[in-house]
Amino acid sequence: MAAEKPAPVRVLYCGVCGLPAEYCEFGPDFERCKPWLRAHAPGVYPEELIASSSSGGGGDKDVDKVGERLQGVGISDGSSSSAAGDASASKPEEVKRLPGGKVKKKEKQEVVIEKIVRNKRKCVTVVKGLELFGVKLSDASKKLGKKFATGASVVKGPTEKEQIDVQGDISYDIVEFITDTWPDVS
Repeated sequence: MAAEKPAPVRVLYCGVCGLPAEYCEFGPDFERCKPWLRAHAPGVYPEELIASSSSGGGGDKDVDKVGERLQGVGISDGSSSSAAGDASASKPEEVKRLPGGKVKKKEKQEVVIEKIVRNKRKCVTVVKGLELFGVKLSDASKKLGKKFATGASVVKGPTEKEQIDVQGDISYDIVEFITDTWPDVS
């Protein structure tokens, strides 16, 4: 007796972006996919269900308004001042469209500190984004190397941007050092 083979699953792909219909909202341009989804895949998204169950057709406008309001909402850690949070919420990020529907966002001015573990016990602390604040990376690497008595060098990262690699796990101490040495870096 052989076990019965399960039937293959039929997947409906979007005619606009080429993704499965359930994943269109994560694609490059969901607004262009909506008319196709309404015609070929009704009931896939909750907003489609709301629009079909409400009488008069005004449900789409309400859903779009809620979606627009949610796009402007951001999450903050509460450590920044309220004035800075209001300024970032009122000014949307500048978005640039590339060929193929890909989106390129304007680069944020932030310093990213990462701890990378290699060979079990060896750590490297990576500092990215200092150059956006006008800090010379070669001078910064010298100061970091002297302060923490480790090797520090400027290298090109995987995104072809320069970053500082510091030997050792100094991710907690480095934050205070950077804010004290360069006050305009916040």
